[in-house]
Amino acid sequence: MSVMMPWLLLFLLLVSFSSAAPRFSEKDICLLDNNKLKQRLKQLQDLLYLYELQLKDILENTYHRTKSGLFSGNRSVQHETLLPTTSGNLIVYDQDCSAVYNRKKTKTGYYRIRPRADQEPFLVYCDMSDGGGWTVIQRRSNGKENFNRKWDDYKLGFGKFQGKNDEYWLGNDHIHDLLAKGETSLKIDLMDWHGERRYAVYENLQLAGEQDNYRLWFGTYSGNAGDALSGGSSFEDQWSASHRGMEFTTSDKDHDRFLAGNCALENKGGWWFNRCHAVNLNGRYYRTGRYNGSHDNGIVWSTWHGMWYSLKYSAMKIRAPFFVESESGDGENSQGG
Repeated sequence: MSVMMPWLLLFLLLVSFSSAAPRFSEKDICLLDNNKLKQRLKQLQDLLYLYELQLKDILENTYHRTKSGLFSGNRSVQHETLLPTTSGNLIVYDQDCSAVYNRKKTKTGYYRIRPRADQEPFLVYCDMSDGGGWTVIQRRSNGKENFNRKWDDYKLGFGKFQGKNDEYWLGNDHIHDLLAKGETSLKIDLMDWHGERRYAVYENLQLAGEQDNYRLWFGTYSGNAGDALSGGSSFEDQWSASHRGMEFTTSDKDHDRFLAGNCALENKGGWWFNRCHAVNLNGRYYRTGRYNGSHDNGIVWSTWHGMWYSLKYSAMKIRAPFFVESESGDGENSQGG
């Protein structure tokens, strides 16, 4: 009898557990199915919302279309150039060109990026040469774009964003948003009228917001163009011409340290002027290199060709410092025509 007791107890426990186990009624099963259907409906609603955003984006932005004047009264054909097919995804935008490159989008061209989720996306030129991932914030190549503009133009940006030779200023607000995400390096590519190229790299580029007039800060220099942003080699030049810590100045908003006038007004472009400059890449485009005038207002990099030589090509581009390599890229060799 004692031998059978454990088995009997086990049997009684199993019967008790079975009777206590929950049983789902038909009503419970219906409720579970209903919850699943609600979840699926929510997923479909979210998907529909994304499609509506995509449709709105396509209808409201002209860069997806081409226009023709073929059937106009004078029969003249006028085509609006389509942007390169490398433009970014319509719904999910990358924060900068480094993020574009990391997604294996390695073709140089125009992409739409969105550094801040609470701001609209915008077009940039991504230079995927030179290690890849460069976001170009300024380019001079042919003199077709007027850089002698006022504060609001420099704040919001101006120029064309279609061809690889188009000139533009990305906009101080956009540049500030791009730099706010973390440590960033600036590389400046330069070319003279003989086709010779130089470059300058500055670590830890920083740009304040409009409340501080887009004040500029930068760190260590490297390259072969000379450290012109720091004002050159002499202490006197650095005191009066260094651009470190300078606020942005335009012809209608003077924040430079030149008490007798407005550097932007004299030098035909907005820049981080001191008294006034050792660098001005937004100056007047002279097609001869050497130039004369009442002011040294060309596209100037003083530590290479001096103040009275206006360069043929310049590009300012930024990316995270771990991308930086020692050689200048070859992706821009066709520029400056």
